[in-house]
Amino acid sequence: MIPGLVSTSATVLLLVLLAIAAVTDATQHKIYNWTTYPGIIAGFLANLAVGSWPGLQDSVAGFFACGTIMLFCFVLFNIGGGDVKLIAMMGAFLGLHAGIESMLWTFVLGGVAGTALLIWQVGFWRIFKKMIGHLLLVLRAKGWVPLTDEEHEPLKRWLFLAPAGFVAVCIVTGDRLLP
Repeated sequence: MIPGLVSTSATVLLLVLLAIAAVTDATQHKIYNWTTYPGIIAGFLANLAVGSWPGLQDSVAGFFACGTIMLFCFVLFNIGGGDVKLIAMMGAFLGLHAGIESMLWTFVLGGVAGTALLIWQVGFWRIFKKMIGHLLLVLRAKGWVPLTDEEHEPLKRWLFLAPAGFVAVCIVTGDRLLP
C-alpha cells in the first residue's frame, strides 16, 4: 500500500467526519459521539497503516496532547464535551505536530467567527461604547468590576468549533489534498 494514498484517504475521511460534525454543531449545537469515537479509532488505524508503530505513537501523542489541552478548556472555560472529543479526533488523525497546529488554527478561526457573529448581531458601536464605559468604570474603581447580567448576555453565544476545525484541517493538510 502506498503511504501517500493512505494519508490522503485518511485526510479525506477526517474532513468528512468534520463536515458531519460541523453540520450537527451548527444546526443542533451538538457534536455526536457516533462521529468522534469511530473517528478516533479510524485515526489510530490509519496512522498504524501508514507509519506502522511510529505512526501509531504519533497518533496517540496527538490524541492525548490535543485532548488534554481541550480537557483543560472544558474545565476552565466551559467548552463543550463534543468539542473536546472533536479536537482529540483531529489529533488522532493528524499526529502531534499537525494536530496541535490544527487545534490552534481552530481556536483562531473560531474566535474570529465568534467575534464577527457578535459584531453582526449586537453592532460594533454598541459593543465599543459598552467596552469603553466598562473600562472607565474599572479605572474609577481602581480594580476589576464584574459585568452585569445585561453586559454579560451578548457574550453568551455559541462558538462553533467544528466548522472552524474543518477549515483548520484544510489549511494544515492542504498540501496532501492538492496535486
